[in-house]
Amino acid sequence: MPAITADYATDSASFSQFWRHCQQRVAALPPRSLRNPAEMDTAMAVHREAREARGQFLAQHVEKVYASLTNGFSRFLRVEDLVLAAAEAVPGLVPGRAQLAAEAEQPLRDKEGLEIDQSILVSRILAHPACGTHLCHAMLLPRLEAIDAVKRLAADGFVDLGAVRVERRGRAAHLLVSNARYLNAEDQGTIAAMETGVDVATLDPDTDIAVFRGQPVQNAKYAGRRIFGSGINLTYLYHGSIPFLWYLQRELGFVHKFLRGVATQRALPDDVNGVGIEKPWIAAVEGWAIGGHCQMLLTMDYVLAASDAFMTLPARKEGIIPGAANLRLPRFIGDRLARQLIQAERRLDCDSLEGRLICDEIVPPSDMDAAIDRTVAMLTNAGSVGAIGNRRAFRVATEPLDLFRRYCAVYAREQAACHFSEALIRNLEQNWGAQSRTP
Repeated sequence: MPAITADYATDSASFSQFWRHCQQRVAALPPRSLRNPAEMDTAMAVHREAREARGQFLAQHVEKVYASLTNGFSRFLRVEDLVLAAAEAVPGLVPGRAQLAAEAEQPLRDKEGLEIDQSILVSRILAHPACGTHLCHAMLLPRLEAIDAVKRLAADGFVDLGAVRVERRGRAAHLLVSNARYLNAEDQGTIAAMETGVDVATLDPDTDIAVFRGQPVQNAKYAGRRIFGSGINLTYLYHGSIPFLWYLQRELGFVHKFLRGVATQRALPDDVNGVGIEKPWIAAVEGWAIGGHCQMLLTMDYVLAASDAFMTLPARKEGIIPGAANLRLPRFIGDRLARQLIQAERRLDCDSLEGRLICDEIVPPSDMDAAIDRTVAMLTNAGSVGAIGNRRAFRVATEPLDLFRRYCAVYAREQAACHFSEALIRNLEQNWGAQSRTP
């Protein structure tokens, strides 16, 4: 391992050479699926040494790396673009396009785990106050495709984004999500449409509030029934179709936008020093809110729930971290109950004393349409200025941007370790029967 210096150019060259040597050592081994125990140990030792070097390099140079990629903080790069730019700027720091393409072809159990190197970089960036705030700002900007979609919504009253549809209904923008085959679960095929839909609903100038609701599903057992959402698509996860960065795109992107709104390039998204564009959000929970969809409820301004609906955070059975639930859930239901949900698989019926700590109103399933209309009227009849101001005031007290940034620095590192662990594969097979399911 090279000795670290204070010179960025010198260290970039020497560490890149070291990482190239490490890559060559791993490449000389058989593919992961064919390695014997000794070869597995060798690969793990090489990766461990290379990652220790990445930590040392970034401890000294993370601000210089980020500043070089963003032209001195004048350019906004989304996290998925940032890591690709870093691979070119400092070879070996993170995997390049060709390496990622090869990894994407493998089921999760056979991946080399190269995306862990991305987590090291992103975690260090988020842990740095200036770099992390700038990256959060970049991820809160609207996606480029949202601008055209807002125009289509204005012209037609709706816009169909595939997995997401946005409709105007009076003063409300309804965000309707659909992954009908998988009970409205989330995966790599839904995330861009989801974030674009959140952007459109937020930016639409002719509505004052937004509603999040699941569309009817096609599953034989639940055909025609509205389902709020089933969390991450575990079948796709097991078969390697969900990359590590998906978690960060989600938490730093649309889930954060539910809470904090859409940023502008000229203003910080920090509520103290700047403001974004935002609306209050209503969630309509029908069927269930599992995993990631339960996490979303913690960002909503008002939660309607059908009397037969329930919520779970099956993080223990999956072996991953449930997004920002560890940050947000304790302030809703307390630390002990939050740990029971996350670490001991506790289920909350929406119509229970504990469920009502998250859900504002319980309604009969047949009354959900009318309940949504009543809630929209209730939250908008005094105008949106006060509602938005109160949202910001709550965030300053409960989740300032700096707290969110620091949490995500830990989340980026720990979620990568979970995503590529043998325990995750075992959990998916034992608790989900993932090996017998096909995407």
